[in-house]
Amino acid sequence: MDFCALDFETATHERNSACELGICVVQNSSVVETKTWLIKPPSFPYFHQRNIDVHGIYPDDVKDAPTFEDIWYEVEEMMYGTLMIAHNASFDAGVLKGCFNHFGIFAPKINYLCSIQLAKKSWNYLPRYGLKHLAEYHNIQFKHHRAGDDAEACAKISLLAFEKLFLTSNEEIADFMKGKIKSI
Repeated sequence: MDFCALDFETATHERNSACELGICVVQNSSVVETKTWLIKPPSFPYFHQRNIDVHGIYPDDVKDAPTFEDIWYEVEEMMYGTLMIAHNASFDAGVLKGCFNHFGIFAPKINYLCSIQLAKKSWNYLPRYGLKHLAEYHNIQFKHHRAGDDAEACAKISLLAFEKLFLTSNEEIADFMKGKIKSI
C-alpha cells in the first residue's frame, strides 16, 4: 500500500495562504519519510491572529522561507502517482488548488481521500473523529497543528484503519472507498 498524507497550515482564511506544508510518504504500508516546509504565503507579512493562535507560526518564522511555487517541484516528486490522504481533505485539497491557481501552476490529477471518512468506517463507535482525538485513542504522540506532525499522525491513523478494514492494497482501497476518493 502506497500513499502520501498531507497537511497544510494557513496564514489567513484565503486558500492560497499556505504557511506550512507537511507530507508523510508511505510505501509498502510503512512510513518512509516525513518532510515539513515553512512557506512564505502571498499575504506576507499579514497573518490573521486566529490562524497564529491555532498553529503558532508567526510572520517572522517564514520571512526567509520559500514560496509554494519554490517548493512545488520537490512536493510533486514526493506525491507523484500516489493517493493523497488528509484529515479533513476538502480543506487541504482546497489549499493545494488555491496555491496552484495563485502561482499559475498546472494542476496534476491528484486523487485524494479524507481520513475522517476512513476513520468513521473503521471505528464507527467513537464520539469524535478529529485528528487529536483519533491520535489519543491510538496512543499516537504528535504536536497538533504543525503540518509534518499532523501529516504523520494522519498516515499512521490511516494505516491502522486499513488494517482494521483488512485493506491491503491501493486497489482494495479504491474498491472499498468508491465514491469517497475525489480528484483535484
